[in-house]
Amino acid sequence: MSLNKTLVSMDYLLKEAPREKHFITGAQAMAEAVKRASVDMAIAYPITPQSEVMHLVGDIFAQGHIKEYYRAEEELGTMSAIAGAARAGVRLFTATSGPGLLRGLEAIVSWPGHRVPCVLGVLTRVVNAPLSIQPDNIEMAYLLHSGVVLLHAENQQDTFDMTLAAFAITEKVDVYIPVAVATEGFFVTHAKGYVDMTSEELAFNEPDPYAAPVPAMDNEVPPARIQRDAPVQKSNFMSYLIHSVWQQEIWDSNKRAMKYIYQYLGGPIEVQNPDADVFVLASGCAAAQAREAHRYAQEEELSVGFIKVRAIRPFPKEEIRAALKNAKKVIIPEHNIIGWLATEVKAAIPNSGIVVDGPRVYGGMTLPVELIMEQVYMALGMKSETLQA
Repeated sequence: MSLNKTLVSMDYLLKEAPREKHFITGAQAMAEAVKRASVDMAIAYPITPQSEVMHLVGDIFAQGHIKEYYRAEEELGTMSAIAGAARAGVRLFTATSGPGLLRGLEAIVSWPGHRVPCVLGVLTRVVNAPLSIQPDNIEMAYLLHSGVVLLHAENQQDTFDMTLAAFAITEKVDVYIPVAVATEGFFVTHAKGYVDMTSEELAFNEPDPYAAPVPAMDNEVPPARIQRDAPVQKSNFMSYLIHSVWQQEIWDSNKRAMKYIYQYLGGPIEVQNPDADVFVLASGCAAAQAREAHRYAQEEELSVGFIKVRAIRPFPKEEIRAALKNAKKVIIPEHNIIGWLATEVKAAIPNSGIVVDGPRVYGGMTLPVELIMEQVYMALGMKSETLQA
């Protein structure tokens, strides 16, 4: 690094280093994490609401916290350049939003198979017509089956901690696939919250490309020596075998990230009131409303629990199954129309009939706690004043 920093382990950064409270936006929180991650290169292309993040990353590049930074020609070029830069053995960061994610998806879905270790910020927004820049996390559904590790931040603090942790997780020898950190645009990126941050004089240990499972390209390791396409492209049994084995290895790598999610983030889920009859389960921004609904229910002495899902990939099937083993109903509020989280939970538990799909809001709508409470009352066989009206 060009600045005089003290390099430390990620365990120290996240668990032991002193922190100071700051009142900042989610975009600032993500950029501040990048500032402490000893990033070698950031590549950017603007799209709302991500633009604020990469603008701030450009500022910290100008301050000397990042070695190289440039704006690509468009999103597919950005994501392709990330893949190329990874072959040089450098630590990488980029971010995108909504339609930008979809434009870059062709390159992004190739990252895990090519063992590209990088961190992708996903600042979610509407992707469908009519054109809108409002919050909605339907784009996360496109990443569920791409192979990337996917974390979902509830607030500004999560955004800081998850982004920092992502840089350590992606470079683990038994993982070595991309990690995406998603959070809702505007609701988090442009809103301020309290974030406990470590000193910017501390930074994550710099990467050692020669300790990586995929060697960096140099004069000793030219591109041809790590090229796998030649045998794979042939239409014969060997092609099918190579493809199937490699895809299995990528998903095994994804699963192996779970132990590091425990190590750095305390686990993939948070559970409150584990003996409750009814649970409200949510991720990302919806978890904030679900948490508030749980608080309302506690004030009314209702048998209601709360589950926050931090990790979407790998999905915490065993943890959710255990948390819901005695539940009579589980309500899943979401900020998208298709209910991808509800689908994941249904597939994870033996009794999918207990799942209440929703409430869901989309297109930038807010999620009033009252909508969740209506479902809570119905699940408990009660009637609220709103329902009676």
